Amino acid sequence: PAKEPVVGLMTEWTRGNEKEIRNQDGDLGGTMRLGAYAAALKPGSRIAEIYGSTEISERHRHRYEVNIGYRDKLEACGLVFAGTSPDGVLPETVEIEEHPWYIGVQYHPELKSRPFEPHPLFASFIKAAMAQSRMV
Repeated sequence: PAKEPVVGLMTEWTRGNEKEIRNQDGDLGGTMRLGAYAAALKPGSRIAEIYGSTEISERHRHRYEVNIGYRDKLEACGLVFAGTSPDGVLPETVEIEEHPWYIGVQYHPELKSRPFEPHPLFASFIKAAMAQSRMV
């Protein structure tokens, strides 16, 4: 039997009030999730603490999504789905609680970062790296 991929090309989405479908062999492949999208962060998660909020909006530019069908299996191995789309369907962030700083995001924080105003994720990563380097 065929298995669904953990990370796959989005081929179906809603644009306005219409369902749009593309196949992998088409001219444009899957979707291009482009622009700002809201995300709900798990209260008490590291990423919610970094943002200081459980509701964020971040910019996207990609064609791939993590398959939410693998959530239980991945969380059983220690990966925490700490952020999802507001409806809980699309994974937005993951983290590993026991790691000094392991956060993965589906969006592009660099699009909202400036040299003297770094994105909160970058500032947090540098702070964690500095703390970790003192332990060596």
